Amino acid sequence: MITFLWPFAFLLLPLPFVLRYFLKPADKGLGGALKVPFFASLSRDLGGRADRISTSWWKFSAASLVWLLMVTAVARPAYVGPEVPLPADGRDIMMAIDLSGSMAEQDFAVGGRPSTRLSVVKDAADAFIESRKGDRVGLVLFSDRAYLQAPLTFDRQAVRDLLDQAEVGLTGQKTAIGDAIAVSLKRLKERPAEGRVLVLLTDGASNEGKMAPVQAAELAAKLGIRIYTIGVGAGPMAINTPVGRQMVNPSADLDESTLRKIAELTGGQYFRATDVNGLAQVYRAIDKLEPTGTDSVHVRPEVALYFWPAGLALLIAALAALIATVPTLIAQHPVHKEA
Repeated sequence: MITFLWPFAFLLLPLPFVLRYFLKPADKGLGGALKVPFFASLSRDLGGRADRISTSWWKFSAASLVWLLMVTAVARPAYVGPEVPLPADGRDIMMAIDLSGSMAEQDFAVGGRPSTRLSVVKDAADAFIESRKGDRVGLVLFSDRAYLQAPLTFDRQAVRDLLDQAEVGLTGQKTAIGDAIAVSLKRLKERPAEGRVLVLLTDGASNEGKMAPVQAAELAAKLGIRIYTIGVGAGPMAINTPVGRQMVNPSADLDESTLRKIAELTGGQYFRATDVNGLAQVYRAIDKLEPTGTDSVHVRPEVALYFWPAGLALLIAALAALIATVPTLIAQHPVHKEA
């Protein structure tokens, strides 16, 4: 809708009439009246009284309209749109997801069918991202090296789409946990100190990269960034082999001690997810530890319109000045008709 941000400006509308009433008329000069014998003839040449009244009337109307438009411009007309909610106290959450070769291990079951670790992680992380309303969410993917897949953004759907496109071994088969933390910190350190969180998920031990995981965690602690680590992979299980039934541990490579130390150094927590339900519970637990902001700020976008009445006033004033000048120009340069 259209509204006026300074409506009290309309109190200025009667100002010209008030000034005319209270101020003394301008001094017309000293001396008596000038008697012109041929006044009647001069009056006929310049137009009769009716013409003078008509001229005064349109000048008064033009001046009044210009004044009205100028006061309207001062009142700051604006188009105010509907309310738009903005997050008031959102967190900055970076998610680092392991894409090493072991994430293709099918030791999870969904609906009674074997499923890879990465596909289960995608589903759980997707639900987690969707629940973070009002938060900025970013995505880092890592294996042999770590890279930023999605910067911190309020567009959670875009982050979910990019996560869905991730594939095992996209950047190699090994695991660079330290580099994943470093890349995440590079983005998080630019954000306000409160509410900076990294959720790191892996199924193995760090065996690649330029920075050691604990060293990266110490840097995160100095920056005040919390890290929640998640170790994913099934626990020990019995399987049938050609030599009989044997116990195997699909998560033997998982370095839980390092993941636990990373979380402790930064004030976060370590979680272990051995199945689909366990992974979902981990994300729910992180939701409770890092609740989303409940209060939001509502703003109404404004589009200024003051230049329309101001521009129209300028145009009318220019036209009035031009029209008032025309008779003088004609009088100074009369057109002579040839006999």
